[in-house]
Amino acid sequence: MSRWEPGARERLVMAAVDLFTEQGYDATTVAQIAERAGVTKSTFFRHFPDKRELLVAGQETLSRLLAEGIAEAPEAAGPLDAVAAGLDRASAAMGPMNRELAPRLKAAVAASAELQQRDALKDVGLATAMTTALTARGIPEPTAALASELGLLAFKRGFAAWSATPPSPASPLSPHVQSALTELRRATTTLT
Repeated sequence: MSRWEPGARERLVMAAVDLFTEQGYDATTVAQIAERAGVTKSTFFRHFPDKRELLVAGQETLSRLLAEGIAEAPEAAGPLDAVAAGLDRASAAMGPMNRELAPRLKAAVAASAELQQRDALKDVGLATAMTTALTARGIPEPTAALASELGLLAFKRGFAAWSATPPSPASPLSPHVQSALTELRRATTTLT
């Protein structure tokens, strides 16, 4: 096992998802994940505090990208237009590995109450990042929170649609997410 082989983090995520799918989350050990990824246990722990965190490996990056996109939206952009800018920024970071892992990750989360809880916390973290970025733009907190929740829902719906389509370089995530956000915007007009 090589100590500093490039791509260790990605290999750990892939190995974990494969093992969670094959034998279940509870039956999978850190040692098995490290072995499958071709790294040592100490390398595993340099990247992740525990096996549960593997499934939210990109949360910090995703939160940062959402917030940056919102912050860089034009000054005159309304809350949902700013969220759309954040969603574009975050969507651009999603590639073939994300698409490949999606169905297996979904199955692993569905089969484990612990992973369902961690997945829910991830959603809270993403919504909080967007809400914080929106309030920094001067958007009142209730409006910012609502726009963030709609943005999160759009991201999840768009990601699910994207994951279900055949892979192609001409099919990035962003149009799926933006389409979901447009659909949700229309839906909000029927709430009154």
